[in-house]
Amino acid sequence: MNMKNPVAAPQKVLLLLTLILCALGLLFVFEASTAEAFATFGNPFYFVRQQALWLFLGVIGLTTSSFIPLSFWKKISPVLYGVAVILLIATLLPGIGREINGARRWLYFPGFSFQPVEVLKFAVVAFFARWMTDHQKIGPFLFLTLIPTGLLLLQPDMGSALIVLAIAFGMYFLAGAPLKGFALIGGLGVTALLIIILISPYRLRRLTTFLNPESDPLGASFHIHQITLALGNGGILGEGIGKSRQKFSYIPEASTDSIFAIVAEEVGFLGSVILIALFALFIRTLFQITTKTKSGSYAYLLSTGLLIWLSMQIILNLSAIVALVPLTGIPLPFFSYGGTSLMMVLFVIGILIQIGRKGDE
Repeated sequence: MNMKNPVAAPQKVLLLLTLILCALGLLFVFEASTAEAFATFGNPFYFVRQQALWLFLGVIGLTTSSFIPLSFWKKISPVLYGVAVILLIATLLPGIGREINGARRWLYFPGFSFQPVEVLKFAVVAFFARWMTDHQKIGPFLFLTLIPTGLLLLQPDMGSALIVLAIAFGMYFLAGAPLKGFALIGGLGVTALLIIILISPYRLRRLTTFLNPESDPLGASFHIHQITLALGNGGILGEGIGKSRQKFSYIPEASTDSIFAIVAEEVGFLGSVILIALFALFIRTLFQITTKTKSGSYAYLLSTGLLIWLSMQIILNLSAIVALVPLTGIPLPFFSYGGTSLMMVLFVIGILIQIGRKGDE
């Protein structure tokens, strides 16, 4: 265990950053959702009230997971992986999964609903952290990776599929797997990705929209065009808190995947830079926690897997907002409206806080 730099206490910094980002996220969920909440439910506080409830439950999850020994997750990780895969299959079954906007990503039960993919992300990390401590055979690795990835593509949810692939291949590399075959796998993966895009009309439309945002500003390019307008409206200092114009049904999913466009419109370039700096510090702190573990250990692979998951979601979401990558539907941790995502992010932060406090113990 690496005991250097004890003054830094990255787990304490992580907790502080989490509280700050949660508070800011709750504020901007309210700001971005008032118009939609009033139009849909007649109550401008509907979405923020729901988010506050999920935040409360997430804090309970964070507190609980920070005291559960890592050996518990190592022991039950195969079961978690299996359950997560079964839940993904359930989303595709008529009468169990529910289709919204052409995607089957949700399971509905009386009084609540959730997205199994958020559970899957943790299950993949926990399972591969155990599996890769013993071996890194490429055949079984590809099989175990392609099962959830294929199910996600059937939903369809390419954004989450990319996150799962990033987690799996990142952990595989960090586990010390032989590099032979990586180039071949990468080439086959890129080829498969292109084929999937080309045979799927909506994915192809997203790609062409990304390459030429002005091609159809009232149709396929409407979403990214409105995001661009929001960023432009924000200017240097922003329109001011509560003064976004694009949140009035101009930007689709203004309180979920595209929420940072509303944030940028209200706080401007300078405010956005500060928020991005907070996210960068958050990622750096996660990396510091991984350095407190021994390379190749379960704690190391678990913490690096969680680092890849959270950092990739932040980077992909923000990159899509500024049109560096196509829109993927990936939620922004802490900011995007959604209970399953928020609760799972807080839950795994509790695990990272424990790793920061105890290292490999």
